[in-house]
Amino acid sequence: MRLDKYLKVARIIKRRTIAKQAAEKEKVEINGKTAKPSSAVKEGDILTLFLGAKIISVKVLSTELKKDQLMYELLQEEKRP
Repeated sequence: MRLDKYLKVARIIKRRTIAKQAAEKEKVEINGKTAKPSSAVKEGDILTLFLGAKIISVKVLSTELKKDQLMYELLQEEKRP
């Protein structure tokens, strides 16, 4: 699944256009490497998002939308100084 679509479907970022812009501005990493909006996301990947004053790290659990289940596991959330 594309990175921008995954971020929207998993409800990490509310809109796909915002997810695309974040990736284009190099604020999203997949397994420690800067990712483009079209980068493929697969199960087991670690996503790191640099959003404003927050750094969020999540582990991808699933790329399929399932009712009442999270598609990711929150690993770390911290505020930047």
